[in-house]
Amino acid sequence: MTDIIALIPPDIWLLQLFSAKTAREGGIVRRQIRDVERIVGRANFERELRRRGYHAVENAGQYVIFCNAEPVRVLC
Repeated sequence: MTDIIALIPPDIWLLQLFSAKTAREGGIVRRQIRDVERIVGRANFERELRRRGYHAVENAGQYVIFCNAEPVRVLC
């Protein structure tokens, strides 16, 4: 499956990510950092997050993406 993912164009990959039901409803989605960097690139990913007004955090090899413009607080 990893080989198939590498064939997806970056714009389609981003479209699929943000078209997911959870993302459309303003929820939270996760993606592996290595997939984001390999398919889209970190700079392009961050640019798209900013364009949409979304936030993301990085932890344990994953990006946790908050698909809304609400503030994010780290509790501890």
